[in-house]
Amino acid sequence: MQLAAIETFLTIIEVGSLSRAAERLNVTQSTVNARLTGLENTLGQKLFTRRKSGAELTYAGFSFQRHAQLMSDVWSLAQRESSLPPDTTSVCNIGCHFDMWTGLGKKLMDSITTTHPDVALSAWPGEQRDLDHWLDIGLVDAAICFSPTVHDTTTAYPIMDDELVLVSSLSYGEDYVAHMQDVTFVYADNGEEFRRLYAATFPDRSNPAITFGCAEWALEHIRTIGGAAYMPRRLVPDEAFLSMIETAPVFHRAATLVVNDRMATEWSWLPSILETVQSAARYSPAD
Repeated sequence: MQLAAIETFLTIIEVGSLSRAAERLNVTQSTVNARLTGLENTLGQKLFTRRKSGAELTYAGFSFQRHAQLMSDVWSLAQRESSLPPDTTSVCNIGCHFDMWTGLGKKLMDSITTTHPDVALSAWPGEQRDLDHWLDIGLVDAAICFSPTVHDTTTAYPIMDDELVLVSSLSYGEDYVAHMQDVTFVYADNGEEFRRLYAATFPDRSNPAITFGCAEWALEHIRTIGGAAYMPRRLVPDEAFLSMIETAPVFHRAATLVVNDRMATEWSWLPSILETVQSAARYSPAD
């Protein structure tokens, strides 16, 4: 793994030019050039188009960026785990779907920290495809997610049935069609299963003007601007400005904790923590 070259590649992206990358890394520009050239030769692709104004990613560079960041993260993780405090008994790197942190992800981390301070923890937010990949390569040891890809080296524990309900700040009563037809209707992308069910239930619906990839962002938008959206029932705040439209169809997705079986052999605390998280998954209005 060409760690120095990968760090240089990511720094060029961050600062926008080879000269500024050299300043940031405290090396000469010829060193930056040599690292980048070596990386491009290894990959057989040009990663940047170099201009007087700076460096712009090529398509190959854009494609490689995610992998480079992952390799950098894995190396940081390896450094961290090799220098843990002497009283550490086990390590748990947890991936969490963006929409699962509030309530469930936070509860999992807090429970382990409170009851087992000898466990070294880290948390990584991501989408489902990220979590599947991170579990596969070992970047995370467990993940709270939806519809995971489970292998013979992992075990999936059900946590909850996550209800997706229509909420609105609009004054159309229980006429859910009117709420969805309003120009302020927001589409919160609640994952692959929701997309499929939503499309099947509302085949004639045109794409909304506003889309969020995270339900909490959609909720914050509605809190500020007003509107309606489908989102997890557990996130719906107990506030006067927002109502749950009871007549609207309700969608479901299964929330799961997936663990790496090899790592879990060191986690005597897993059954009790799992029970705690499952209990916390019972619906209660968001703070």
